[in-house]
Amino acid sequence: MSVRHALLALLSEEPKYGLRLREEFEAGTGEVWPLNVGQVYTTLQRLERDGLVESDGSGEDGPQKSFRITPDGQRELAGWLRTPPDLSSPPRDELVIKVLVALRVPGTDVHEVIQVHRRYLVELMQQWTRLKEDEAEFDLGLALVVDAELFRLDSVVRWLDAADSRLRRAATEPPPPPPASLPRLRRRIGVRP
Repeated sequence: MSVRHALLALLSEEPKYGLRLREEFEAGTGEVWPLNVGQVYTTLQRLERDGLVESDGSGEDGPQKSFRITPDGQRELAGWLRTPPDLSSPPRDELVIKVLVALRVPGTDVHEVIQVHRRYLVELMQQWTRLKEDEAEFDLGLALVVDAELFRLDSVVRWLDAADSRLRRAATEPPPPPPASLPRLRRRIGVRP
């Protein structure tokens, strides 16, 4: 998450104080991602140093110092909004690593490891669904966050199901030889061999 760009977005509406930025950030994200006020002021100092925001010049940092976005900050924000994140390489996902490690640990039932995590994720999905039913209908930011989290959790559950199926098949079938072009494919999508 880019706090830097979120603050620029909030400042694009009008000049604001640090405490107000924190409150609006939290309210705008459905209060799912709390933000430390120290992080707000540290980020604002960096933005000011980089010429992306300017302050009213009232002296020291604090709750009475107002910030506004500069033209350079507007360009930075516009560029960030239109630049897709780099998703060419898979992220280092702890759950994927756990499943891969479980395969190598003697005496570990990888299917049980998968099911423990699957049950946990389904419980999380139920909690998010209750939140969606109870509160998200009245808060657009929260509704969008909840939807994103439900889709993310659903994709992880589907991956666990696919991994479990693949592992069960692999236990009964000999593995086919890897194709000769696999290393090239890995490089093309950004995966290191």
